[in-house]
Amino acid sequence: MKRPLKYCLLAIGLLAAGGLRPLWEAPMTREFRATGLLAAPVGLDTRDRIGQTSSAVALGGLRTLVATFLNLRAYTCFTDKRWSEVADTYDLMVDLAPQTTQYWDMGSWHMAYNAASDYRIDSSLPPARRREAWREWILRGEAFLRRGIRNNPGDWKLLAALGRLCSAPDKLRDYAAAADAFKAAADTGQALPYVRRFQLYSLARCPGREREALEMARQLYQEPGNRSTTFVSVLFVLEEKAAPSLDPASHAAALFGGPMLAYNELSLFWLRQNERFPVDGVAAALTALETQLVIPKNKSVFTKAVRRDETPDEWFQDDSELMREELYDQQGIAPRRK
Repeated sequence: MKRPLKYCLLAIGLLAAGGLRPLWEAPMTREFRATGLLAAPVGLDTRDRIGQTSSAVALGGLRTLVATFLNLRAYTCFTDKRWSEVADTYDLMVDLAPQTTQYWDMGSWHMAYNAASDYRIDSSLPPARRREAWREWILRGEAFLRRGIRNNPGDWKLLAALGRLCSAPDKLRDYAAAADAFKAAADTGQALPYVRRFQLYSLARCPGREREALEMARQLYQEPGNRSTTFVSVLFVLEEKAAPSLDPASHAAALFGGPMLAYNELSLFWLRQNERFPVDGVAAALTALETQLVIPKNKSVFTKAVRRDETPDEWFQDDSELMREELYDQQGIAPRRK
């Protein structure tokens, strides 16, 4: 074969291979992205927001490095309480590194805990604005966390974080959702043992599901490592609710391993009323144990201040009064004087 013809055939072959390359690369790319080995391309909006230099670095394959620098920016925004910038920065970080679960967890925590709490106590704002901002940031944190779970469906830490957010006394207080989240986390088979106990604690606070919780508690009780103060206290109240005829003091002493231990640990449980655990039989057991142990009245647990079960209506009581006065004005009713 003559040399020019050989070169022509070689050139045609190279061009044909180049044209066919996308056909066999595309399925491989989709497979790598589905398995998390290859990240999705950086969107135009993300490139605009991270700037030209960072965009060039990200396109060069160093997206996690850019996300790390953005993490430093987010910390500065956090210390300055620039909450909108914190949220925007974490949005960028998870766009660049969606498989880095720490960014989802930390971003949600800044929004639902730090920003919400900051607005809750911000006396420079009127009560109505404080309440609106407090609620808004909790929901933003929840939405961010749920998006992280969708991007990392097998990660138990994000599911457990959602369970904590749903069950926190000053956050969502949605115990059914918390039980579902903790269950999903525990069912991954990778979670630490406390997650299953937290599922129980949430379940015990769902009205109508106490029997389901009791069956679960009795099953978990077989493992000695689960027998924390909270766990045994929850088992006690669930059994008291299922069988009110039980003698509370004897029942508590048997479960906790003695009257004094039962009194000390049930006293701690009694003082945590802000967490909305059921307390069936606890007051009766403590009263009987105080008589049995000859506890002086001035040292009774009932003389100690409990953690009050305050509600958002109480936190923003001024807000309620403000709204009431507004309603009175609209209806032409003179407000009552205190």
